[in-house]
Amino acid sequence: MNRDTPGGLQFAVGVPTVAAFADPGFLVGLAARAEAAGWDGFFVWDHLFYRPPNTAAVEPWSIVAAAAAVTSRVRLGVLMTAVPRRRPALLAQQVATIDRLAGGRVVFGAGLGSMPEEYERLGEDGDLAVRARKLDEALEVIGDLWSGEPVTHHGEFFTVDGVALLPRPAERPPVWIAGRWPNRAPFRRAARFDGVMPTHAAYSHGSFMTPAELGEIVGYVADHRPSRGPFAVVMEGETDDARRLDAVAPAYADAGLTWWVEKLGWWRGDLAAAARRVDAGPGHR
Repeated sequence: MNRDTPGGLQFAVGVPTVAAFADPGFLVGLAARAEAAGWDGFFVWDHLFYRPPNTAAVEPWSIVAAAAAVTSRVRLGVLMTAVPRRRPALLAQQVATIDRLAGGRVVFGAGLGSMPEEYERLGEDGDLAVRARKLDEALEVIGDLWSGEPVTHHGEFFTVDGVALLPRPAERPPVWIAGRWPNRAPFRRAARFDGVMPTHAAYSHGSFMTPAELGEIVGYVADHRPSRGPFAVVMEGETDDARRLDAVAPAYADAGLTWWVEKLGWWRGDLAAAARRVDAGPGHR
């Protein structure tokens, strides 16, 4: 079944897996608290390590699997899996397994990764063009393997010889593609899949796009979509008592947003502060 509410804006929390947040027990407990507080989704970051002094990091899909075991309703996933530094067959199996554990609640966020040093310092090619070609090919392989049918693929980076990956996901996970505007290429890629998760080069932690800026991105993606079926538009933002989510959300919904992701992190306070924001709920119900 499709758990997304047609035409309705949904609300999730997005949590780092680095720095003080590199605490598996806290993250899994926070997923349960998010469900109890009325959020619609719980999503985490993907890093092998982070920029000093926040270098600690935990593996995100392990967190999603554990979160699936302590929740029953919320959508779960990694907002942006750095697909080019993974083996696509193993990643396809990993996500399919977790989706079955979660009863079809998994979202597969995918992108190039924001840190080329996570490739280069481990002996892999961090070149943006190489990563982009690798991502496109990996997404093709993963999608084919999720069909459960025998797959044969001989590409630039990956080979599959008549492999059927079973069991299939409980529900084929929607694929959300991340990109940093104004770079257009990721958004043309997103138009071929199920959703887009844009960030903007002009904003970092603690700030985020205006509705007008989001609307420009939504329009660009729409112009490149081959069909006009359901499509997720996902944006991270930050709200609190002074800037309430239920006050700012309507303008973003008018711009085309379908998922607001409340972005948590060390720049907003400690783990207790993050838990308090989650416990407060989205404020839209």
